[in-house]
Amino acid sequence: MFSKLPQTGEFEKAALPHLNELYRTAARLLGDGATAEDVVQETYLQAWKSFARFEPGTNCRAWLFKILVNTIHHYRRGWFNLHRVKESEEILEHTAAGAAPVPERIAQREVLRALGRLPADYRAAVLLADVEEFSYKEIAGLLNVPIGTVMSRLSRGRKLLREQLSELARSYGIGRDAGKGGGT
Repeated sequence: MFSKLPQTGEFEKAALPHLNELYRTAARLLGDGATAEDVVQETYLQAWKSFARFEPGTNCRAWLFKILVNTIHHYRRGWFNLHRVKESEEILEHTAAGAAPVPERIAQREVLRALGRLPADYRAAVLLADVEEFSYKEIAGLLNVPIGTVMSRLSRGRKLLREQLSELARSYGIGRDAGKGGGT
């Protein structure tokens, strides 16, 4: 029975280098660091339990991301409704708060905030493609959707991000003339 458990060293060598990437993606998809830690811990537990089925030489990173995506879906199915009210209250508090001084450049936090406002399906596609650099085919496998759906979600998600960030940039006085030249 215990002989089927993976060698700890083999598992650590293959899986642990991806820990930070998995956490970063989970935190961005879930919007909460503590929840992301729990989900990543569950991801690694599931990966360790099924490591005997992992084929050495294949893409361990993609395999772990697949487990992560499934774990996040499981988490959302069970807990989404409980957290929805809390998140709505937090959004209301942030919206009602006074405006912060305007920075000279759009900071990473604003980009991450805009990304966080995307619908979950679009956010997942954009993160996996543009941050984690998975191919469309890999993303389709991770999310269990056709490649066309991945392309559609990426297109729509990127468009929403552009709209959010262009409005933010204009509010900072950046790119005021961007719409006059007949570009994109």
